[in-house]
Amino acid sequence: MPDFKRKSPEEILQSIHALYTGRLKIIIGAISGSGKTYHMLRDGQTLKSQGVDVVLCAVSTMQRPETMEQLQGLERVPSIHWRYGDGSERKDLDLDAILARNPEVLLTDGLAHRNRPGAANANRLDDIRFLLEKGISVIATVNVYELQGITEMARKLIGIEVKETVPADTLELADEVRLIDVTPEALLARIEDGLLKNMPDKSLFSRGNIGVLRELTLRLVAEGVNGSLLKYRDEQGYVGASGTAEHILVSAQYHWNGSIHIRRGQQIAQRLGGELSVVTFVNPGEKLGPEREEFRRSIRKLCEKIGATLHEIHIRSRRDIPPTLVRLALEQNVSRIVIGHSNQTRSQEFFKGSIVAEMVKCMRNVDMFVVADRSAGGGERILPTKRKEPLQDPAGPYRRLSEEQAGRKIEEITRGRFKVYIGAAPGVGKTYTMLREGNILRKKNIDVVIGLLETHGRKETQEQVSELELVPRAVVPYKGAQLQEMDTDAIIARDPEVVLVDELAHTNVPGSVNKKRYEDVIRLLNAGISVISTLNVQHLESLNDNVEQLTGVRVRETVPDSLLSLADEVELIDVTPKALQERMRAGRIYAREKVDQALGNFFKTGNLIALRELALREIADDVDERLESWERKTSLRGPWRREEVIFVAVTMSDNAERLIRRGFRIAYRLKAPWHVCYIPDGACAIEQERERIEQLRRLTRRLGGSFDLGERVPARRLHEELLIRADARRCTQLIVGQSRRSRLYRLLFGSLTRRLLRTARHMDLLVVARFDHAAQVKKDE
Repeated sequence: MPDFKRKSPEEILQSIHALYTGRLKIIIGAISGSGKTYHMLRDGQTLKSQGVDVVLCAVSTMQRPETMEQLQGLERVPSIHWRYGDGSERKDLDLDAILARNPEVLLTDGLAHRNRPGAANANRLDDIRFLLEKGISVIATVNVYELQGITEMARKLIGIEVKETVPADTLELADEVRLIDVTPEALLARIEDGLLKNMPDKSLFSRGNIGVLRELTLRLVAEGVNGSLLKYRDEQGYVGASGTAEHILVSAQYHWNGSIHIRRGQQIAQRLGGELSVVTFVNPGEKLGPEREEFRRSIRKLCEKIGATLHEIHIRSRRDIPPTLVRLALEQNVSRIVIGHSNQTRSQEFFKGSIVAEMVKCMRNVDMFVVADRSAGGGERILPTKRKEPLQDPAGPYRRLSEEQAGRKIEEITRGRFKVYIGAAPGVGKTYTMLREGNILRKKNIDVVIGLLETHGRKETQEQVSELELVPRAVVPYKGAQLQEMDTDAIIARDPEVVLVDELAHTNVPGSVNKKRYEDVIRLLNAGISVISTLNVQHLESLNDNVEQLTGVRVRETVPDSLLSLADEVELIDVTPKALQERMRAGRIYAREKVDQALGNFFKTGNLIALRELALREIADDVDERLESWERKTSLRGPWRREEVIFVAVTMSDNAERLIRRGFRIAYRLKAPWHVCYIPDGACAIEQERERIEQLRRLTRRLGGSFDLGERVPARRLHEELLIRADARRCTQLIVGQSRRSRLYRLLFGSLTRRLLRTARHMDLLVVARFDHAAQVKKDE
């Protein structure tokens, strides 16, 4: 709805001032050598080709061939050279020369650089602020560990000492922040090839250290993107969780178990990479006794220690708690409420009402996690535990391998390497980067071919094909037409060292050997051929529901998440939404006649911000998983508990797939086995039920879970059958969906969730809320 409110004089002055102020773009990377300067210069070349006046000053190419190539045609303003105390050469910006030249855009390295003694400004950041005020836009680079706050974290995690830093809020000054991602493997390969010379911090270059800094960078940029998304949603008037980031809200009492619930919430928030808040409820007319006052002090102290926001809310009655919790959750963009089991008897619940049971009824787009009752035998799992190391066989190196073990080792040795470039949306540059890497490998005399390429008519992408050999596609007859697909047999017969394969999630033409392109890729890998491929984050199976919630679009072509685990390297190609939309308007992504439609649908600002955050967080989690697999001592996401087992109960409803995907994502983060169980209820025809069961079984197996089909039991015994099966597998967390049964059905047969709340107190219970689009409507509707 248009805003007809008149701007204040201050707002008008601010808007006019912004017209004359330069723009700041910061290119951030995990470490020196990640490619920040290369991409900054590429941005400069792109702007120059568009007629923008661009110069550079104090740019350090480190004599890297690819970076130096990007200097061609760009004008350089000489920098001021001086010697540091240790004799090293330093370069300061010559502000007078830059002002005299007065370009539209300045490119410069080293945002955290300190200037020479006696300079007009103490550091480069202040120089840049000065230039921005003069109407000169700046593109600059920075390493993540040069940001105060991250500096201290990096020192604790990997022991790096950083002398030159910028304030923690520096990224907030930028109009645009772009992340240049690089895998440890790619960076170490650059060093081995002699492409990274004169490195200032060689001690950092171990796989684990690079991984830690990479994860810190991904999560930092994701937090910034989340801030942009929340601001955008607030401007649009939307409430509730966006579906990209986790925000955990713990409902705690001033009671002995309050701190237990908060610690459990802290563990969940850490493992999911989310924010943590705590809410307590007090009756203003009721005076707290000495014991509750002591619990109040201890909970406040705990929240302060773990960095959780604490809300103390006044209520008149217990019955006010459920609606207040739901309202607070929507206002605070909460994705999951953590709460304890009711300690009331059935008769007390009948007369006074149960907070937990009432919450199940009124939840809207917020899941509810009910913590196992410590007194029911689950206490040893509630507090975070230290990570247990696997038992080592003392004779390990000398133990003879079995035939099966030897076979697996040989398969790993002979299998090709697999690298995936992933992005938030079409047009970010995945295919371009894949082709660029193919050309770099070709220059090293590695045999590279293109197995499947989709340029979509993009000139820059087509130019990157260069001299790469293209394997002709296979012709597949379908309904009287001749369609083309990747010719996997021809690639295997050609037997290159590396093959480039675009659009990993593509569904092949019916009649092809494999249904999906990723299955063709697995076949190539098993044939000993390395594969470099591309994928958009929305095509990951487990994110299907999140993407639909964010964009309103149900993505039909998906790949199992295990494919990322199969990859030796996963690298993010990051582009800001504004830059992507500018590419779209310039006709560099789709044909011009499709631009308006795309910008009004999938490429809307809100969608692109949300998908970018989703991609950043997904790759950050992937990095963390890899770091843990390398047996790093600590995890950025906190300790994980090996004894976790997840049990998902599903029905024939259309919410079943959502529960299965949720179960997978939770199990994946906890490194836990997981099971899906369906117990027939006779709600539909036998043939229809069989077909539906097969669909759910396929999805479960596709995501790596086990599917359990039970025997039909009366509705009033369903909870007993579920618990028997869950306990038989020693499950610690039971996942069910919010009921869609009518009130009449619940009166006649009772509520499954309420029965589980009474009988499954020894395990955690996650109730996944139905997604309601109406709960995300604008505030003024």
